[in-house]
Amino acid sequence: MKGFLITFLILVSGLVQAQNTINGTILRYSGKRIFLMSIYGEKTQAIDSTVTDSAGHFRFTISNRLPGMYRIQWNKEGLVDLVWNQENVSIITSAKNPDDSLQIISSLENQINQAYSRRDRINQAKLQLLMPVVDYYPVKDVFYESVAGQMEYLQKAQQKYLDSLVRLYPNSFAVRIARVYQTPFISASLNKEERIVFLKQHYFDNINFSDTALLRSMVFVNKAIAYLSIYSNNRMPQKQLEAEFIKAVTLMLGAASVNPVIYKFWLDYVVGGFDKYHFDEVITYIADNFQDPSSCEDQERKSALQKKLDTFKKISIGKIAPEMEVPDVKGKPVKLSGINSEYTLVVFYASTCPHCAAMTPRLKDLYDKQKPKRFEVMSVSIDTSRTEWTNFIREQKLNWINVSDLKGFAGKSADDFNIYATPTMFLLDREKKILSKPVSLMELEQALRDYKLIN
Repeated sequence: MKGFLITFLILVSGLVQAQNTINGTILRYSGKRIFLMSIYGEKTQAIDSTVTDSAGHFRFTISNRLPGMYRIQWNKEGLVDLVWNQENVSIITSAKNPDDSLQIISSLENQINQAYSRRDRINQAKLQLLMPVVDYYPVKDVFYESVAGQMEYLQKAQQKYLDSLVRLYPNSFAVRIARVYQTPFISASLNKEERIVFLKQHYFDNINFSDTALLRSMVFVNKAIAYLSIYSNNRMPQKQLEAEFIKAVTLMLGAASVNPVIYKFWLDYVVGGFDKYHFDEVITYIADNFQDPSSCEDQERKSALQKKLDTFKKISIGKIAPEMEVPDVKGKPVKLSGINSEYTLVVFYASTCPHCAAMTPRLKDLYDKQKPKRFEVMSVSIDTSRTEWTNFIREQKLNWINVSDLKGFAGKSADDFNIYATPTMFLLDREKKILSKPVSLMELEQALRDYKLIN
């Protein structure tokens, strides 16, 4: 019996030690609910919640969780991201400006993270001021030599500081994050264009792509954004910008290909991002040249990511649009292939979408003024309410082909055309080949002019 009691106490002691707390005070935020969120890339998930006491104190017990970044959040702007690596964390912050007011009372990981981040921000701000001087100041001037020396010194000092953290805390989650954020050393002898070329080629040189635990933070998302920003230029036309992003994606995914988990994470991230902003050339390139490493050829077992990539191939410009058969208001099936028109404009919309409602009158005006009629409109509603759908048709006096399966984004046609937002449009020729995928009304009017469908 005595032996059992000792064993029991040891087990209980181990369980207590395995639990940690994240606690603290949010000043001027008493008696309100806050949430503990897990972080994976750019995605967060609520895993616990509590209500602050009259002084703004809170406490979360955290156990059976993997080390990573966790978020304390109380409203859209009110949040702090913290490292948890099997230690107690205690903080004080204010409800407004939480990052600037954040004090780490206890937690070595967060003290490391805060100290490194603040130092890095200061150094980066200094470098941004020094680089234009290095670019434009006379090279032979003594002041130039001083500025160039300071530019290189700041980078070396930051690297030396990071190296010391690596030696002191080799297993620290915060230090592992810092190593990913660290940018390669840039010589002051490089001009602006040479710096950009150098960064494009060496941005990922020192990243440990085997450290998949870092996906439980935003570091790989932020690293991807920072790298893509090197290629971005608002003055470029979209075609040229897409060509630049294609180069970026090739190098990014090539660097990450040593680890299928991080490779897939980045692949999914860039596909979603470029799809959101309608960079179709980039999406088509990715779909043609990259695939989900965890997917297989069995259609039933293909991953959602791979199916999305396959769909992009099918709806790229120059391809024949997928067949669809959707019921009209009377329940009669309408086939896309059955529309006998020189051109067909397929418009996916929702009656509750304000952009759709704003665009529809102008589109109807263009449709009604055709003489002779050369393009038909197949208006595919992704509504789920028949009443809202039919009311919209009646109120807008839509006299073109109106169809809907009333299944929303889960409908087959929405899935086949990769519809995730409305309005989404496809201009097709007589053979139903995709000629254009206009994003806005302005782009639609330009596409219609290109094919001499309007003046």
